[in-house]
Amino acid sequence: MDEKESETHALFLTLFTANEPAIRAYVRRLVPTRQDSADVMQSIALVLWRKFEELRNPEEFRPWAFGIARYEALGWLRDKARNRLVLAEDVLEVVAEESSQQESRLAAQRDALADCLEKLPGDQRELVLAAYAPGASIQNVADRSGRTVAAFYQWLHRIRGRLMNCTHRALKAEGLS
Repeated sequence: MDEKESETHALFLTLFTANEPAIRAYVRRLVPTRQDSADVMQSIALVLWRKFEELRNPEEFRPWAFGIARYEALGWLRDKARNRLVLAEDVLEVVAEESSQQESRLAAQRDALADCLEKLPGDQRELVLAAYAPGASIQNVADRSGRTVAAFYQWLHRIRGRLMNCTHRALKAEGLS
């Protein structure tokens, strides 16, 4: 790989890594399951890389990637149309369009929540993240916290309320509420 290819590769990885959670969330709203979104994301990553040279302005990466993600997801859904759980294409077009329009608001919410999580004391943040980790056992997390399961759920409910209030305040301060 020569220097130019190496720079292109580095730029692509930087842009893709920064935008991958938003693209994944967008795709997740279009396809039925998380596994489906993982399958579609693999295809999207390959197409994005293959067509990366067509992108003229790196600042336009997210809308460009969303466009590709939309076509890949709709194509995947068309291929799966035999499944009764798949929505009609016109409905999917509406969902895709509304999802694109909502992305900036959702990104602001994700950023605000991440900032609010960072404000929690480390031990509390670790317990919240552990409770919502894939495959987490509330019993194990409650034991780790030194609480009963019932007491842990009460504590988690209070923390979620604090996070929600913090997130709302942050969004309101940015004029996004």
